[in-house]
Amino acid sequence: MFKKIISAAVMAFAVLAGGAAHAQDADKSINFGFISTESSANLKQDWQPILDGLSKKLGVKVNAFFASDYAGVIEGMRFGKVQVAWFGNESAMQAVDRASGEVFAHKVNADGTQGYYSLVGVPKDSPIKSLDDLLKSAKSLSFGMGDPNSTSGFLVPSYYVFAKNNLDAKTAFKAIRITNHEANILAVANKQIDAAVFASDTMDRIVARLPDISEKVRIVWKSPLIASDPLVWRKDLPQETKTKIKEFFLSFGAPGPNAAQEQAQLGKLNLKGFAESSDAQLKPIRQLNLFKDKTKLEADSSINPDEKKTKLEDINRKLAVLEKQ
Repeated sequence: MFKKIISAAVMAFAVLAGGAAHAQDADKSINFGFISTESSANLKQDWQPILDGLSKKLGVKVNAFFASDYAGVIEGMRFGKVQVAWFGNESAMQAVDRASGEVFAHKVNADGTQGYYSLVGVPKDSPIKSLDDLLKSAKSLSFGMGDPNSTSGFLVPSYYVFAKNNLDAKTAFKAIRITNHEANILAVANKQIDAAVFASDTMDRIVARLPDISEKVRIVWKSPLIASDPLVWRKDLPQETKTKIKEFFLSFGAPGPNAAQEQAQLGKLNLKGFAESSDAQLKPIRQLNLFKDKTKLEADSSINPDEKKTKLEDINRKLAVLEKQ
């Protein structure tokens, strides 16, 4: 199913782009992509003042670009319809590897920390008290996962919750559904689903925006810390444009004539600001993907032993290369 979704996105953008993978002229306008962690209306409301400030800095119009899934934003960047985007680490890795993307900054949380968590939540009055309880009863439960290109909604739980427990997320539960973080939280709170995974930063926004909803959710699992979401631009943007974009984000909310207004806007996003970063922040995500593949391969008894050995050696080689970087 996931391959069909991604293929559909590829075909759609190939038509839009006319087969040309060129960045839009930065002297005309910039399209800023947003992954679908929650409704586009909420994202636009919270981010539009920041885009307006970036537009003023660049001297060109900056448009918000939304897609129904993460793949849509990745493919938008690949085909030059998106020049800058906010991604999670997993989707940023896809953008770097497949869409001429490059990490240049990442978020800094309101408390100054530079990371977030993947969470699993259940209705507050659920008999499920822990991850063990959840997995023991999985066959009788419905479960919500995130977008296949989501770090906290898919990659992290796929490894820590499922791969490490020798389970397949697609078959472990009575029913499974794929949607965004906000929708998963609402579904748990309204008892439309027995349990779901979502990001801690989205939960923080629900706590601030819809406290009555957040009080109906109880957390039963918390992941190790995940590096803060990166901002990515296309490598082929003019250097002058890149310089201005980086200056804008790294100084947003810093002392100055607009500090109070900018800090208030950051507060709505539960952010303190942005810090400089690079593709190096994706190293743990690459390792996590390889560890997940290795765990799955080692548990597969149907594969030819020689083929398994060759594939494991390839994974170990890639892990060794990453370790040296």
